[in-house]
Amino acid sequence: MLLRLPTSVSEAQECMAEGAVPIGGATLVWATWQRDGFPELAMSLRDLPDATAVGPEELGAAVVLHRVDDRVPEVLRRAAGTVGTGAVRRTATVGGNLVGSSLRCLLPAALVLDARATVLGPDRAYETDLAEVMAKRHLLLALSWRTPVASGYRKQPAEAGGPPPLVVATAVHADGEGRRRLRVAVRDGYEVLSETAPCDAGVDEALDTLERTDVGALPPVARDVVREQVADILGPLTGR
Repeated sequence: MLLRLPTSVSEAQECMAEGAVPIGGATLVWATWQRDGFPELAMSLRDLPDATAVGPEELGAAVVLHRVDDRVPEVLRRAAGTVGTGAVRRTATVGGNLVGSSLRCLLPAALVLDARATVLGPDRAYETDLAEVMAKRHLLLALSWRTPVASGYRKQPAEAGGPPPLVVATAVHADGEGRRRLRVAVRDGYEVLSETAPCDAGVDEALDTLERTDVGALPPVARDVVREQVADILGPLTGR
């Protein structure tokens, strides 16, 4: 297998045109390749500046999960810190988790940040939403977002080899006039849903709104965790 390491978007596009297979950290494909055979040409974005940035409002797709630290919002840092084992987090990448994994552990965090995705198309890099990235499995270069007022994350304990653990991610955003809205994303099994609610009036207003959305149709245990997370994130903001 020949591995290409492009250092610019144009070089990455050339690799795509030649049929290079993006590998991320290869944690999800290595066993399959050992069984079925390795591709002739592969591509890693680890030397591409667009894909390796870490900052308050950006995160590159080639960043390995153990490098996702307090430079990014709490919800994203905590989501990355609970993926797999330490060994997995030292090799698995942001892009591999979001696009290559069926668990998509980072997706709830990205949704509540209202993140936008920069992807690499055959003729250009362009920005799109996460729904398109998930549906079309684009080659992800980076995520970007606006800094939230506050954010939080809860991942319930689960037995190894069992169903995916419940995840609840939350973030509060302020618009240009100072009004606040709460975003909530829940991974229940393999499905992820996301809803928003006004929250200037506090916890009860937000929860009443969420109960009239798909969140209200979640199993009772999941709804209890949502209520706890909403209270945790909005409580300290009351009166501020």
